[in-house]
Amino acid sequence: MSGTIKEYEARLLDPTDVAGAYRFCQDLARRHYENFPVASRLIKRALRRHVAALYAFARIADDFSDEAEYEGVRRERLLDWRRQLAEIGSKPPSHPVFLALGATLRDLDLPKQPFDDLLSAFLQDTEKSRYATFAEVLDYCRRSANPVGRIVLMIHGLRDEERFRYSDAICTALQLANFWQDVSVDLKKDRVYIPDEDFRAHGYSEADLRMGVCNERFRNLMKFEVSRARSLFDQGRPLLKTLPWPLSFEIRLTWLGGMQVLKLIRRRDFDTIRTRPVLTKSDWIPLAARALVGA
Repeated sequence: MSGTIKEYEARLLDPTDVAGAYRFCQDLARRHYENFPVASRLIKRALRRHVAALYAFARIADDFSDEAEYEGVRRERLLDWRRQLAEIGSKPPSHPVFLALGATLRDLDLPKQPFDDLLSAFLQDTEKSRYATFAEVLDYCRRSANPVGRIVLMIHGLRDEERFRYSDAICTALQLANFWQDVSVDLKKDRVYIPDEDFRAHGYSEADLRMGVCNERFRNLMKFEVSRARSLFDQGRPLLKTLPWPLSFEIRLTWLGGMQVLKLIRRRDFDTIRTRPVLTKSDWIPLAARALVGA
């Protein structure tokens, strides 16, 4: 259980208590830490609350689409979250996340669209579980992953299109790495992100996947998918040299973590059916050291 039913049902006791709303988001971030920077101590103190507001908004929405506790009401909850986003600035918020997020949007002059794009991807997960082409997968990544990178850049005052393009490549690569890492996990949720065109091109099938067949055809399929993700990481790498400290460290560490996931998949001979490669604390220590020296 993620505990987000309580978080979703939270209501504002004082609609003017913006500081309290940010504390709500920061507490949620601390309890649900993920693989991308979340109100870290390394983030400038003045920006931590804004990153926490982004995280709280996305964390609760992601749980709507994934957690068992929302089975049967996923779409309803996501549409309600979308309604509350749309009403920022026109109606008083009733939830602490939207009081905090409204203040962040206003203070930093952020657009709502990237946040709505995230919700559109979560909503898609409630109705679409198969992908015919890689272009369809990329469109999903454009809305499920890329907005997070763009919002983080904008929170730090960076809004140029060149950085956005590099960030999009990294975020899409991270999403793909997660897909290939989680092939068996997603299958249990009846979700398959490997495109049908790739299944056919490699002579493998979803039926094989469901039977747990890990043969040379599957390994070649995953080698192909991992290679595409690696290419996107390479495309986004120039971003790392353009960022101010400490954001540069945070994003470099995230980039290195995604690349390490791909390495772990290769070390397991591309078998992500019987095992799920994960980064351990011992993996993160040398990655952090490399991120510090800019490797």
